[in-house]
Amino acid sequence: MLAVIETHPIQYHAPVYRALQQELGVPVTVIYGSDFSVAGYRDAEFGVSFAWDTDLLSGYTPLFLSRVASGGATDADAVTTDGLRDMLRAVRPTATLIVGYSPRFHRRAWLEAWRSGSPILFRGETVAEGNANGLRSQMKRRALALAYRSCDRVLYIGQRSQAHFRELGVGRERLEFSPYCVDVTPFSIDETARLHLRALTRRSLGFTDEQLVLVFSGKLSHRKGVDLLPAAVRTLPEGLRERIALLFVGDGAMRRDLETWCAGEPRVPAAFAGFQSQRALSAFYHAADLLVLPSRHSETWGLVVNEALHHGLPCVVSDSVGCVPDLIEEGRTGQVFAAGSADALTAALDAAHGLVGRANIRHTCRNKVSLYSTRRAAEGIARAYAAVSARAGAPA
Repeated sequence: MLAVIETHPIQYHAPVYRALQQELGVPVTVIYGSDFSVAGYRDAEFGVSFAWDTDLLSGYTPLFLSRVASGGATDADAVTTDGLRDMLRAVRPTATLIVGYSPRFHRRAWLEAWRSGSPILFRGETVAEGNANGLRSQMKRRALALAYRSCDRVLYIGQRSQAHFRELGVGRERLEFSPYCVDVTPFSIDETARLHLRALTRRSLGFTDEQLVLVFSGKLSHRKGVDLLPAAVRTLPEGLRERIALLFVGDGAMRRDLETWCAGEPRVPAAFAGFQSQRALSAFYHAADLLVLPSRHSETWGLVVNEALHHGLPCVVSDSVGCVPDLIEEGRTGQVFAAGSADALTAALDAAHGLVGRANIRHTCRNKVSLYSTRRAAEGIARAYAAVSARAGAPA
């Protein structure tokens, strides 16, 4: 049996565990620190309270160290590993999957897994460290290199993740590819859905058929670079600028500022859809012509890019977005620009508008992201599990 240790149920991870057990026959027990994401909680960066509207608990065995209804943690930073040692002893896993090293919960979970003697698998959001300078950066590199030595198998989610592990001494024989992915079950992603949803949603948002709609989906924060969008649009060539409209799907601290900036002169038409459930997102992706993810930093992957590509939507993203080498082919699935630069974003938007409205480009986008699927992610974990199971003499 594979034990997975997570802070809370996550909408991008649970479908992978379900596929592992239901489709690939790997028995999975996930030990969660808390149930706050299904019970309901307030997300500080979104600035809203919600519970995920998709099934996060079926198809595998979920266990909880605490529950909100009984006074358990209400956010990831507050989750503790109290009771984890006893739970690991009770379930006696063949292997244990660790999914990160931040927040502190994950580091303590890693230690408990190591103490239990269970073979450790690691799959988390990572990027290449590069030649980091400074004492703190060097200490982090050494700590991570030591932690990875404790792992029997290390699963990389993409090219930058693989480079990170190789830089820190993980040999190819311990690496398995388990791509970062989104579950498309809640979505309506095909051309029939686009035909049905596009005009209807654009009308509801006040957009015309002629406008070129740029969508941002996520947290409206400085880290995500959303303030660059109005500035970049204003410096586009006049003929293109007059066609542009912005669509913000999500919420956060910068919403009021964005509303003010878009209303300034020259005005940038904009609609603010607020936070939306997974099941509601397809309408907004189909209504748009390009996704823009202008993150300044700390964007280890960017799963909204997966979501957009599944809907056939080309993406303009900053070079700080972790999925760039995996999913963005310039001139085919999108454009890349230098993080933090409104001028560079302007140039990328100017180049990318030639991708809009082309059925072949939508096909290319969907084809590109098809390799980054829930099934393939589960298969990578299954290969790693089978390898350590065979060595331990346990049934795979």
